[in-house]
Amino acid sequence: MYTKSLIAGVLTLAATSSFAAASSCGKVQIADMNWNSASFMANVDKFILNNGYGCDAELIPGDTMPTSTSMVEKGQPDIAPEMWTNAVSELIDRGVKEKRLSIAGKSLSDGGEEGFWVPKYMVDKDPSLATIQGVMKHAKEFPNPENDAVSAFYGCPAGWGCQISAGNLFKALHLEDAGFELIDPGSAAGLSGSLSRAYERKAPWFGYYWAPTAILGKYEMVKVDFGSGINQEHYMNCITKDSCLDPKVTMYPPSPVYSITTTEFAKRAPQAYAYTAKRSFTNAQMNKLLAWMEDNQADGQYAAENFMMNHEDIWSKWVNKDVKAKLDKAINNL
Repeated sequence: MYTKSLIAGVLTLAATSSFAAASSCGKVQIADMNWNSASFMANVDKFILNNGYGCDAELIPGDTMPTSTSMVEKGQPDIAPEMWTNAVSELIDRGVKEKRLSIAGKSLSDGGEEGFWVPKYMVDKDPSLATIQGVMKHAKEFPNPENDAVSAFYGCPAGWGCQISAGNLFKALHLEDAGFELIDPGSAAGLSGSLSRAYERKAPWFGYYWAPTAILGKYEMVKVDFGSGINQEHYMNCITKDSCLDPKVTMYPPSPVYSITTTEFAKRAPQAYAYTAKRSFTNAQMNKLLAWMEDNQADGQYAAENFMMNHEDIWSKWVNKDVKAKLDKAINNL
């Protein structure tokens, strides 16, 4: 998505920042996105920037499109900790080229993961269900709970970008011909609820889901192999478009998930910027953290404080010894 020269340029800024004269971090606005992993990450950034780098950081509400647009056009907020860039790649590319945005680093080192999934307990009984051919052959094993004459495929909630991609792949795979009905779960809670109920009853389930999420941290699921590999170009130019007339089968490519900052912030606070370039989670780490959040009904702030107290093994790799000493002191005062 991003040219090597663009990424090299912004990463060079992070690499050389430790040699730059420290400047006042000042006020920092951090986008608090409306999903758990992003809200958690925003609160971690607020705690570390305030207590480790002397920033005056605050959270403001955010979402992918309005936040990225505001950062390019208005220079605020300063940081978007978890930006799923597939949906706004052209805007972010323009922001980088115009030197308005900096790509700090990968907030999710594995990238976001999407796919069609079935429970592991089903695959343990019948390994063929790990493939789309096996799922289609055994479509009757996935009855729609409201009409068992058809099989159920749980799609992405209406209004989400993934509703388009899941719908196009449902069409490309000819799942309707195999007897499946595309079910709109209505919301993220509806989708996760359908999977949770099935898993707790060891019942069948087949549908779209993504990682990192609490659900995939709690329940072992198997991503169904379409046998197609990844066609990145077709995915971006057709599968993700509601105007796609002839969708072809492709696995979901990993979604690049970056920490994005304004270039002004990167220049004004190079040491704080260097931290945002290092702060990264694996999907396995984030799945477990999100499962903890759900089990404890924790909001982003509570989860961030718990993370700082109990996961020094992760966050201490992002900061130097002096900053770590300041953070240790702040943690002791929680």
